[in-house]
Amino acid sequence: MAQHVAVEAPADEVFDLIVDVRRWPQFFGSLVHTSVGPADGDATDVVRCWGVRGESSVRAWSARRWIDRDKLQITFDNDPPPPGATTSRGWWEVEPSGAEACRVTLRHEVSGGDAPAEVLARVGEEFDRHSRAQLGELKATAERRKDLEELVIGWEDTLFVSGSAEDAWAILYEADKWPERIPHVARIDMIEPSPGIQFFDMDTSTPDGRAHTTRSVRVCLPYELIVYKQITLPPMLEAHTGHWRFEETPEGTILGARHTVTLKRSKLSLLGPDTTVADARRYARRVLGTNSMKNLQIAKAYAEERADG
Repeated sequence: MAQHVAVEAPADEVFDLIVDVRRWPQFFGSLVHTSVGPADGDATDVVRCWGVRGESSVRAWSARRWIDRDKLQITFDNDPPPPGATTSRGWWEVEPSGAEACRVTLRHEVSGGDAPAEVLARVGEEFDRHSRAQLGELKATAERRKDLEELVIGWEDTLFVSGSAEDAWAILYEADKWPERIPHVARIDMIEPSPGIQFFDMDTSTPDGRAHTTRSVRVCLPYELIVYKQITLPPMLEAHTGHWRFEETPEGTILGARHTVTLKRSKLSLLGPDTTVADARRYARRVLGTNSMKNLQIAKAYAEERADG
């Protein structure tokens, strides 16, 4: 099973984008979170992925990668393979088509042991759909790379807590209780279809009084990290990912609130007719940072009260 796409961008830059999986959740719609671990055997590294499947489920898997930068090729295998398959491996290949263009191939090879033919056909169709979508998003991202340098803004705010990560975690993990605890959250409808996986619809207000309804998915890794991705966004954003981070130290806990947003250029006028990208970047930094810092302060107060008690 192979899919191809022509990309109007230099081959080495496209290859770098494929290699840098930490950026994928910002640009690839189905991915919520990725992390890169050390090499396993002769592999270059091991990537851990969490991706949305359907309306309210997340599939997690690992991929060992063999990266050949000279040949602009990446070989990978997936563990576990998707339901219905017994093994799954694949290849990325980038072929230059001149100085400013290339052809990208994404190929999958799946085996199913004794699985019925219709099951393997379904798995193949799923891989084809996924590959077409991923290549389309890769092409769009690579060809807009200069524009995205201006439209993507990312930062992390931190706060020190004289208390435990576990207690601070409780406030930020229990999102279904946010309307009772956090003033700018008016409503939240949350489900947790499996431990540590949350989907919720939320009504919030910004510090300047604007109301938004968003839908998010979260991957919760106890007492260390809560990763989120908005899958229904405010009008001014193309993408919004981030995390809540919990780092225990001998003196207490460092909390981090990370945001990475992609502004939607066509909607900047929502802030006013003469709004520039620089204006919108400052606005996003201010309103998102203000709200998330309020969340951190509430988590800090709770954890420190528990520590003093």
